Amino acid sequence: MEAVTTTSLPLPVFQRGKVRDVYDLGDELLLISTDRISAFDFVLPTGVPEKGRVLNQMSAFWFSKTAGIIGNHMVKSIDHEEDLTTLSHRLNLNEPLPAYLAGRSMLVRKADRVPVECVVRGYLSGSAWAEYRTYGTVSGRPMPSGLSESEQLPSPLFTPTTKSDTEHDRPLTDDDVTELGLENTMPALEEATRAVYTFAVDYARDRGIIIADTKFEFGWLEGKLILIDEALTPDSSRFWSLENYQVGRPQPSYDKQPVRNWMAGSGWNDTMPAPALPAEVVAETTERYVTIFNWLTGHTV
Repeated sequence: MEAVTTTSLPLPVFQRGKVRDVYDLGDELLLISTDRISAFDFVLPTGVPEKGRVLNQMSAFWFSKTAGIIGNHMVKSIDHEEDLTTLSHRLNLNEPLPAYLAGRSMLVRKADRVPVECVVRGYLSGSAWAEYRTYGTVSGRPMPSGLSESEQLPSPLFTPTTKSDTEHDRPLTDDDVTELGLENTMPALEEATRAVYTFAVDYARDRGIIIADTKFEFGWLEGKLILIDEALTPDSSRFWSLENYQVGRPQPSYDKQPVRNWMAGSGWNDTMPAPALPAEVVAETTERYVTIFNWLTGHTV
């Protein structure tokens, strides 16, 4: 399997993000999940095969599952080469769209993005655990004493962050909310975030999976708040095995943790160019992404 890390289509480019290439189709966008992978806010030069297909198809799965809770921007997941042929004809292209787009592409409606990462945490892990261990807080909020790593929190915490192309995300402050004019929007963002997370947690738990935390993005479309970008993927969420869950230690997670672990132990720091990944780290990461997709959805990539 070869990783798809770049795309070049005969369409106007709307945006190229860390992972997704987005093309402008007028009222709609063509969202392509590549196999690029980022860690510590750096895009690595090595792609992870099948990663983009997992991201796209898992998002499509959750968009469909949660549409009754809140609308989303998905028009259609481009799953087959026949879908690409239909899209090529619709766009009056003189050449067919490349076959590698099948399974990793989605047509979505344009929305006005709310510039906030809506993070929700059900368990004490990752950066939240590091902050709690040092300060006794999570996202600046005092927490009960005596909590352990990976422990389930008394109730899920809504800990929104900034979303910027020029700085690292940081906890959203009251001043940020005022500056962004979101005073009346934040309650709706929190309500939607909690509702989707609660549904997903219950669904996943029935399949032996813990969703420790995740993050969502929202946008406005025709006056309604909708879910956009991606939903409950290994890029945006921490998935654990319920059977192997044990409080007081890090949990094996089905995401890009092998990449983070290798980078942390490689001697790399953020003043250096992002390093190429060893083949074994790439293979392990692919396996984790594919495994959680198959396990959670009951489908194969």
